[in-house]
Amino acid sequence: MGEVHAAVTLVEQLLEKHPELGILVTTLTPTGSGRVVELLGGRVTHVYLPYDYSGAVKRFLNHFNPVLLVIMETELWPNLVNCCQQQGVKVILANARLSEKSRHNYEKASHLTLTMLQQLEKVTAQSTMDSERLQSLGLPPEKILVTGSMKFDMVINQDQVALAQQDKNGFSGRPVLVAASTRTAEGVVEDELVLTAFSALLAIKPDLLLVLVPRHPERFNDVYDLINRQGFSVVRRSGNEKPAAQDQVLLGDSLGEMHYYLSLADIAYVGGSLVPTGCQNIIEPAALGLPVVTGPSLYNFQSVSEELLVAKGMRVIQDAEELAKVLGRLFADQEERQEMGQAALTVVQSNQGATARNLELINNLIDF
Repeated sequence: MGEVHAAVTLVEQLLEKHPELGILVTTLTPTGSGRVVELLGGRVTHVYLPYDYSGAVKRFLNHFNPVLLVIMETELWPNLVNCCQQQGVKVILANARLSEKSRHNYEKASHLTLTMLQQLEKVTAQSTMDSERLQSLGLPPEKILVTGSMKFDMVINQDQVALAQQDKNGFSGRPVLVAASTRTAEGVVEDELVLTAFSALLAIKPDLLLVLVPRHPERFNDVYDLINRQGFSVVRRSGNEKPAAQDQVLLGDSLGEMHYYLSLADIAYVGGSLVPTGCQNIIEPAALGLPVVTGPSLYNFQSVSEELLVAKGMRVIQDAEELAKVLGRLFADQEERQEMGQAALTVVQSNQGATARNLELINNLIDF
């Protein structure tokens, strides 16, 4: 999903500048596929990428006959890259990021990784640290450019923002906490931790509304059952239900509506961060001018989180107890919330432009 959203802005600009260009977008998951269809429709061709077996990849390339492959972020597949090189297809790794954990994993297959990296035409990295890690694995320095993250160039869905503002007018001034993209890992259910903090917050903010948005759709029903077991009154977005005064939780069990959910918020907690999976997209709430709170697992957005922390647009907590304390202080201090939100928004605005830099690189590599 995250890679799709970053790619869409680039695809939109390519279609605008080169309407004659045929663009094929591939995904690996049904959720990613659904977003491509929803956001780009019939303007592009969409299929699933085949499994990384050389025979399947060769048939795929022979069928579509591409001139350029743009791989988003970290989706490096050795047979795909190798077959492209054999058939004269240039390969760009765009918006590249590489955590220290992923660097160690690639290092375990150092010969395969080195061969694959040397076959790339160009790489655009999100940060200097990403660039250095890729070079430590053998990527030639002349092949890499630090362009920043294309996720900063995200287009906010104004229809969703307007709908959220309309719905929030019916909340009678209730404060709203959005817990976005919660996950599970290593036996830890992040939603349970959020609900524990929420329960503590209700003692000081009894009218607080929690909007809980699980990351994966297959967890929607499980999280709904969990909320009920914990004794909270809950309504579901999928049923087009709006929370009444007595309802405590709105379950965000729909896809592609994150801008709607975040636009309901006074504060955003970003999931995937109290479990060891690396946080989910912290740029989205920052782009909407929200104060951001996360747990300590931040490796998916390491450089962005560092910028937000320096700018004081984000707080990092270690557990559910600290989450409740920090949120309690923020809900009690409107001025601090506003200052954090403005600082977060400024970080986003100051980092925009990566998509244009990637587009320029593509223009230089394709003979239009």
